[in-house]
Amino acid sequence: MTKLTTTRRQFFALAAGGAAAAAVSAPEPLRAQVATSAKIVIIGAGAGGTALANRLVNRLDGAEITLIDPRVDHLYQPGLSLVAAGLKPADYVVSKTTDWLPDSVTLIAEAAAAIDPEAKVVDTSSGQKVPYDFLVVAPGLVLDHDAIEGFSLEMVGQNGIGALYAGPQYAAATWKAAQAYTETGGVGLFTRPATEMKCAGAPLKHTFLIEDIARTAGTRGKLDVHYMANNDSLFGVPIVSEKVRMLFGDRGITPDYSHVLRGLDAGAKTATFDTPEGRVTLDYDYIHVIPPQRAPEVIRQSGLSWVDKWTDQGWVECDKATLRHLRYDTIWTLGDVAGVPKGKTAASVKWQVPVVEDGLIAAIEGREATETYNGYTSCPMITRVGRAMLVEFDYNNNLVPSFPGIIAPLEELWISWLMKEVALKATYNAMLRGRA
Repeated sequence: MTKLTTTRRQFFALAAGGAAAAAVSAPEPLRAQVATSAKIVIIGAGAGGTALANRLVNRLDGAEITLIDPRVDHLYQPGLSLVAAGLKPADYVVSKTTDWLPDSVTLIAEAAAAIDPEAKVVDTSSGQKVPYDFLVVAPGLVLDHDAIEGFSLEMVGQNGIGALYAGPQYAAATWKAAQAYTETGGVGLFTRPATEMKCAGAPLKHTFLIEDIARTAGTRGKLDVHYMANNDSLFGVPIVSEKVRMLFGDRGITPDYSHVLRGLDAGAKTATFDTPEGRVTLDYDYIHVIPPQRAPEVIRQSGLSWVDKWTDQGWVECDKATLRHLRYDTIWTLGDVAGVPKGKTAASVKWQVPVVEDGLIAAIEGREATETYNGYTSCPMITRVGRAMLVEFDYNNNLVPSFPGIIAPLEELWISWLMKEVALKATYNAMLRGRA
């Protein structure tokens, strides 16, 4: 079978072209499969684990590929911000985990409970022991809602509280609260955690969208919109941060720098923030809660985490170019849990997966790997309904536009919105199948 792949430029061209185009890509020359009896275990059937499993099935002949993940549903997480703005229904982001897996892959529908990198064994929640020759760690991350004092997910959608990251039902409930805010007005606090996080542009997208929806409805004058930045910047890439600052100025959005949410009192509608000057308590009519984010407990207890950085978060130690563990050479990582400076987006996973694939096959063949990851991260940053900036950058904060001279990365464009709102999901689905 001819394997289907795309280049980075084709990836975004497919998005611009729409769903039909995204389902098909130009085939690359057929490569012979590598014969092996290797046992490959992948922890996590999210975007990274699923895409890698499909690619490995096409590349390896005889390998035993096992996925470990208890989740029945697969979530198209890039769509949650659209659900939370009333632009898509909750079921837009939901499919079944098994819909994307080839028959030759074994799915153990349990959680990984322990990892022994010395014995090369993964224990599951039922006590099953799964040996491996090679391990890929891609379980995603954990939303630490308990770190926000006084907050629970049951509050979402009520009393002006939103939390779109928590899942489709919470994103839909967030829209319920946000829509009421656009109608009645008052103070809106849009938060961002101090930890590393998936899609760091998402807090900005929600802020921009809710402000724009109120503006379109003619109620913008009732809103006092505040973006609570976790430090003295609005985005990790300086030039993008400055662009956002300018847009905030144009739109009347107030940035409150170095305000990290500590807790809230839902009854009193007050929120407490840690600041360099100490804790402050602010009133709100709407608050969007994004909690601290960390590696799952099984990762933090496994000895695979960095020991000298991100110690409170537990991201997997790895070489940032190869994604191979620095102390255990039979282990790779990808996706949200990877301890690299950038890369917690679906677009990043698209470029990480071929690197891990090449590393695994090189190890099986006894050669040096050739593929590397440069930190490529993409954020179609929505700035209003119908407009977005296609922000692409690397480890060094260099802008790396896929269409230089055609799509300016820091301009609010309809085509960038189209990529996000219409076509990106089809391209994401092609990625899951190992075809993009």
